[in-house]
Amino acid sequence: METKKRTVAILGSTGSIGRQAVEVILNHPGLFDVELLTANDNYKLLAEQAVKLKANNAVICNDALYGKAASLLSGTDVKLFSGMDSVCSIVQQDGIDIVLASMVGFSGMRPVIKALESGKTVALANKEILVCAGKIITGMSLKHSAPLIPVDSEHSAIFQCLQGSFGSVVDELIITASGGPFRELPAEKLDSVTPEQALDHPKWKMGRKVTVDSATMMNKGFEVIEASWLFGIPAEKISVAVHPESVVHSMVRFQDGAVLAQLGMPDMRIPIQYALTYPYRRPADGKRLDFFELGSLTFRRPDMEKFPALATAYAALEKGGNTCCAMSGADEEAVTAFIEGKIRFTDINKVVEETLAKVAFVAEPDMEGIFETDRLARLEASRIISKIKR
Repeated sequence: METKKRTVAILGSTGSIGRQAVEVILNHPGLFDVELLTANDNYKLLAEQAVKLKANNAVICNDALYGKAASLLSGTDVKLFSGMDSVCSIVQQDGIDIVLASMVGFSGMRPVIKALESGKTVALANKEILVCAGKIITGMSLKHSAPLIPVDSEHSAIFQCLQGSFGSVVDELIITASGGPFRELPAEKLDSVTPEQALDHPKWKMGRKVTVDSATMMNKGFEVIEASWLFGIPAEKISVAVHPESVVHSMVRFQDGAVLAQLGMPDMRIPIQYALTYPYRRPADGKRLDFFELGSLTFRRPDMEKFPALATAYAALEKGGNTCCAMSGADEEAVTAFIEGKIRFTDINKVVEETLAKVAFVAEPDMEGIFETDRLARLEASRIISKIKR
């Protein structure tokens, strides 16, 4: 087993995935050196993490907070920078073995591109990267021999199931979903749910945006798109199964009918650690899955009439081009508006659908076109949101 330390950069170290990654690294001090930590606004936690992990560099992306962060890191060996340009510059430096991309939303696109262009392994926890630019990003990964390792529990599960398959033909990917907090809520009551209810996920502790996306099932739609690009499987061979126990994290059915599944406790530290230590498995703390305590596992088809966002995502993947990018940008604006109380829960997908009808379709966008699509989709979504009356 490999004993050489791996040098890690964590983009978005103060978010949900980033904090759990820091936990993993602190639990294995002999396995990792930390070259870079980044945060947007949470300068206090960034400084605390940088000191604990003895990080070489830290970047506070919000330039206005540089002074406050600098005062907390004064007298330490941590080199502090500000702004996204600094993040993009540092991730290209020699010596970084793996970049954990866990920044929220489209903001993580630029540094991931720079990391891939530099031939770095990217542990991908940011859904929007592949949703918005899957063809371009996977092409960069191949061109620069820069592996993409999935961190999402569902994609990590598929990735693990494919280990040792020796190129066997995949018949179907089955992505599991908890069903979110409104799984049993009658459809007619979704109009009146509050942000607090949507943010109360029954199984997973996640960031606010992804938690709301889980409640609408747009998150599962994003995962279908990600899986298609990560594993080269068309949409018609990817299905979603609502699995309230959140024990089976995803499954792969092969052409001979055999199904492999990856099971475990709903604990994001497991796939994070696997991505950082791949191809090795290391000891980890945490509760073990007890099948005798569990008793039974249930699965059912998702209700796409009650949760139309999943159908929206499938349709966007089928259409291709810049459609998924426009969908992602509109969804990010709509979710923010819902959390801020500006629109209803059921308005989120309506905003997305109306935005998709307005943004011009581009069949083969380049990276500049992807950034422009994101900009236009956000503008259009914001215009639509401003006209909605509560």
